[in-house]
Amino acid sequence: MNKQPATDLDNAASEATRTVSVAVIGAGTAGQNAFRQASKTHDDIVIINDGFWTTTCVQVGCMPSKLLIAAADRAHEANHSADFGIYATAQIDGKKVMQRVHDERSRFASYIKEQVNGWPEGKKIDGRAHINEKGLIEVNDELIKADKIIVATGSSTFIPDGWADKLGNTLKTSDTIFELTDLPNSMAVVGAGAIGLELAQAFTRLGVEVTLFNRVKRVAGLKDDAINNKAIDCLTQELTMHLGSQINDLGILEGTDSTAFIDYELDSGQSDQWQGDCVLVATGRRNSIQQLGVENFGVELDEKNRPTDLNKKTGQIGDSNVYIVGDANAHIPLLHVASDEGYSAGNMIGDNKENAYIRPPAIPFSIVFCSPQIMNVGRSLPEIQQDPDLEYVIGSVSFDNQGRSRVMGVNCGLLHIYGCKKTDKILGASMVGPDAEYIGHILATAITNDLDIKSMLDTPFYHPTILEGLRTALRDVQHKMEISYQC
Repeated sequence: MNKQPATDLDNAASEATRTVSVAVIGAGTAGQNAFRQASKTHDDIVIINDGFWTTTCVQVGCMPSKLLIAAADRAHEANHSADFGIYATAQIDGKKVMQRVHDERSRFASYIKEQVNGWPEGKKIDGRAHINEKGLIEVNDELIKADKIIVATGSSTFIPDGWADKLGNTLKTSDTIFELTDLPNSMAVVGAGAIGLELAQAFTRLGVEVTLFNRVKRVAGLKDDAINNKAIDCLTQELTMHLGSQINDLGILEGTDSTAFIDYELDSGQSDQWQGDCVLVATGRRNSIQQLGVENFGVELDEKNRPTDLNKKTGQIGDSNVYIVGDANAHIPLLHVASDEGYSAGNMIGDNKENAYIRPPAIPFSIVFCSPQIMNVGRSLPEIQQDPDLEYVIGSVSFDNQGRSRVMGVNCGLLHIYGCKKTDKILGASMVGPDAEYIGHILATAITNDLDIKSMLDTPFYHPTILEGLRTALRDVQHKMEISYQC
């Protein structure tokens, strides 16, 4: 890493309007955790933030989306109970649906705001930071020299070039969709990742006419073909999805001021046009650290704006006093990872790094809260297949006829568990199906604690539960292990 000459540092120090031991840039989950931990060892610390002082999760992510999903699930159950001999039709009040989303989001946000309000005013700076060529942090009218820097600026929604101008007010993102005061009549969702799937299904269940577009025939980034195909089969029972489609043009329909259109081509070559009220662009989130000027701290970025020489445990860049944590480093952009990285970086900032408590890197683990849920934990199937020295088996269970799943009427799903022949341990798993969030946590605990298949099967599985499907898959792993040993 490039380091500034001593003379440059001296000149920078003389120009600074404030000198601190630690500066945290960004007050999301990672930044707030880092600030709290670093404040235990440093009194001369500042935290700089541009925008809301809550978190992406509370403001535009996990919590408002789950509030919308909760309402959607209530409506879906009311409208789809005929198989149980229950006949009802949900009366959906879109304004009340969105009002509850707003109210509960505000309640969650108030807890975080209360914590932030308890921080000393002199340590909080509301403004957009930029790092100049001398390594000083420019914010408002200040030039701040910091001995140690924690960058936790998060991520922002990605919108393809030109789409914002073409779609105008009909364009929505995960940052703006929850500001709706009523449900639209129709919507296109572009992107079948976690955000796109969750919101497309939620709005569909709330009576919105939704069409989902994705350029590849995959959903939720699934890498196991069998799980991906099963997920598509399950989801298309209620979702209109154009997978493998190509968007050729989009904008506002001529002669109108509020009707959006999308010209698209299916993988069959057939062309068509969608028209509706709004377009939710769910094409992912990107970090924005390049705009921050991190190169003036000696930080090098790759072609995807990810910091090189990154310590994935602590966020430290090389042996420097710069730490990049949370979504800003684009390592694993999930809240629990951001929380751990912020905590670890805040501890590393202390004077005694050797005794700092560093949280171990979490097992890769993700959940998509659509219905059925989608879960991935541990190593993916392609990662396993690319290791020439690794022998593995795939334990499988279908939830189509699994007892409790059929009782509950949620019997669509498939679980694959990847087992290592040599160690009898779980390498990873992929699933679409009911209770995937709980099955995923059990498997994550097993992988984290290095449990073997026998140990897993020695634990009780209560009858009748959906979790018995996990036991079936584990037994399948064990059976295939035994066959391979005989061979």
